[in-house]
Amino acid sequence: MLFWAGIFCIAGWLGLAFFRHGFWRVDQLLDKTPKDLAKWPDVVAVIPARNEAEQIETVLKALLEQQYPGRFEIIVVNDSSTDDTAEIVKSINGARLVNAASLPDGWAGKMWALSEGLRQAEKLKPEYYWLSDADIYHEAGVLKALVGHAETRQTALTSQMVRLKCESFWEKLLVPAFIFYFALIYPFRAINNPASSIAGAAGGSILIKREALDAIGSIAAIKDALIDDCALGKEVKQKGYKIWLGFAEQSISLRGYETLAGFWAMVKRSAYTQLAYSPALLVAAMSGLAFSHLLPVILLFSGYFLLGLVAWAIMSFIYWPIVKFYHLSPLFAITLPLAASLFGAMTISSAWAHHFGGEKQWRGRDI
Repeated sequence: MLFWAGIFCIAGWLGLAFFRHGFWRVDQLLDKTPKDLAKWPDVVAVIPARNEAEQIETVLKALLEQQYPGRFEIIVVNDSSTDDTAEIVKSINGARLVNAASLPDGWAGKMWALSEGLRQAEKLKPEYYWLSDADIYHEAGVLKALVGHAETRQTALTSQMVRLKCESFWEKLLVPAFIFYFALIYPFRAINNPASSIAGAAGGSILIKREALDAIGSIAAIKDALIDDCALGKEVKQKGYKIWLGFAEQSISLRGYETLAGFWAMVKRSAYTQLAYSPALLVAAMSGLAFSHLLPVILLFSGYFLLGLVAWAIMSFIYWPIVKFYHLSPLFAITLPLAASLFGAMTISSAWAHHFGGEKQWRGRDI
């Protein structure tokens, strides 16, 4: 029985390696030196900020130093912060502050903040909005690269999976795995293929044409979405627009998850949402996770060493490009079974909180 299970496990990993749009390849990247355009379109950045006093000054100064040839303006939306976020934004010349009204029923907090910011931004009539998080540091050439890519390839939505902080042990163990599984569910190559129905985006940095956002009914179309970036990508692609998602090399998250508890809370917030709050899908996902990731370990110690070794080797081989992208030791490529076990537990805790109650807050507010 274990022998045939091992054969199917190897076949499954080979299938993922060759028939899942090359999801594991880190090859979807912006051109760092885009061609010059005859006219660079107007861009307005809309930055929702809730209790971001620790990093908002660093983030805004980096935005103000963007080497962008066209008109570029910045709107920061103070989303009911209880710290000094608003005061810091006011002190920075070049950033416009908008205080969001109270969160109405039926809206997710970030979506409401974006809506409030876009209401002001649309008065400026830019060709593009740049939706970026308040904890993302963009190096000086990022906006020019984004716009150059969008104009050259005619993409209505151009987003990047920003480089997450990866310094503590838990970050090194879990961050590459988090990106690996995101790419497995939302393969970048498929997202970037107009012929594929797969759609997605990464909310840390999204450049979107005003025309496309208007076409879907603006942010109100996804007002209650927790996985809002992928929901936005889906809406835009379903309207017939081209979208693109790639790996960011020059956009970096300043927010760290040094402890397991911190990372757990982040994943718990939306993990069960990805499974459509379905117990059946939860059981299927956990069974698949155990079969694909834990079975190779069991085989190694159950008399089927070669089968376990081959399955684990294939798994580690396709995990390695993302581990390498984060400049980690090759040894982390063999840690995916441990990371998968933790992500499985996080997903179960997300489902438990949904069905049986528990803490349902994000940044100090109910979600």
